[in-house]
Amino acid sequence: MTTVVPSFAHSGLAPALLTALTAQGITEPFPIQSATLPDSLAGRDVLGRGRTGSGKTLAFGLPLLSRTAGRRARPGRPLALVLVPTRELAQQVTTALAPYARAVGLRCATVVGGLSLQRQADALRAGAEVVVATPGRLHDLINRGDARLDQVEITVLDEADQMADMGFLPQVTKLLEQVAPQGQRMLFSATLDGGVDRLVRRFLSSPVTHSVDPGTATVTAMTHHVLHVDALDKPAALTRIAAREGRTILFMGTKHRADRLARQLLSKGVRAAALHGGKSQPQRTRILEQFRNGQVTALVATDVAARGIHVDGLDMVVNVDPPTEAKDYLHRGGRTARAGESGTVVTLVLPEQRRDVSRLMATAGIRPQSVQVRSDDEALVRVTGAREPSGVPVTIVAPPAPVARGRVAGGSGAPAADGAARPAHRASGRSRRPRRPRTA
Repeated sequence: MTTVVPSFAHSGLAPALLTALTAQGITEPFPIQSATLPDSLAGRDVLGRGRTGSGKTLAFGLPLLSRTAGRRARPGRPLALVLVPTRELAQQVTTALAPYARAVGLRCATVVGGLSLQRQADALRAGAEVVVATPGRLHDLINRGDARLDQVEITVLDEADQMADMGFLPQVTKLLEQVAPQGQRMLFSATLDGGVDRLVRRFLSSPVTHSVDPGTATVTAMTHHVLHVDALDKPAALTRIAAREGRTILFMGTKHRADRLARQLLSKGVRAAALHGGKSQPQRTRILEQFRNGQVTALVATDVAARGIHVDGLDMVVNVDPPTEAKDYLHRGGRTARAGESGTVVTLVLPEQRRDVSRLMATAGIRPQSVQVRSDDEALVRVTGAREPSGVPVTIVAPPAPVARGRVAGGSGAPAADGAARPAHRASGRSRRPRRPRTA
């Protein structure tokens, strides 16, 4: 039976990391950390499953840093690699690990699309023990000769299921083929399905599996509500919800609908902005910062942005367009109630969507509180804190437009491209344009 550590002090982490944890006000591990640390510190391959916001970043980050401490990487030859599906998640992981990396004298580099390829190449050539990367951009740098993975002895796949959903598995496979063959591999995710199983069977050696909050990714601190609305009344109800006090993320099915809703909310006096894969990386970074500092209070996002967004104190997520899959519902909801905080997930449901949403909730293991509401109902106020917007149009200073530039290596030149290759299709009798992975 695997040991569970009661505290970081009993985990075997490097002393400098324990000091850094104390300085950050962290003394007790979350369940996923307590369960996995003994195995990951021992160098075993680990398969970790825990809800979004459960503390997976430190669960893999602390042992990675502890086991790499004291070593120095050669230029362009990192010693540890963390692969993530989106730019936002890459930035979040780097930020979370930065104080602990400094404590043990390790250098980190972030490698993502949408930012200067040359600057990232320079950072790798200057030497970085730990690289946090999206698959497409890392491939670009390897193809240019700026990076090699043969010295990577610890590899982490974070949110591997989303990498599968976005079409990155062929790239991930090629990258895993290049790391040190006898090295440690850790895979952390909220769900383990699809092509992830093939990765586990091929690249993880007798992995120790830890599942925390199995199955549903729900927590007692998170409440779920289904609000049944009529199509004609939905826009008014949605506007009043978006005008509530505090910060709210509203999820839409497409980037065009997200842009349209953000414009409509701004015209009604709600400080809104859209976040999706059609934005350049500088724009996305600026919008998230505006959301964190309160300049934007209603963030209208697509599923591409569902993972990697971490904002302290976010207490409500609204599914304006219900997701089609249970795991998308769980990841959307995972933006709130993080690290033990409370939160509310609200899903707006039209009459024709009732059956599909009921099936989705059952699959996700969710038992929501359901109520029929109108935009002027007390029930809407009670559940969401809805209130009337000012009605005075507002303007949010737009992030600067990206500078026009040519095609990047391995990419399409589109503003949100991460240099991801198009997945192959089965041969058929006619030629068709291959589907491109969703941009990260």
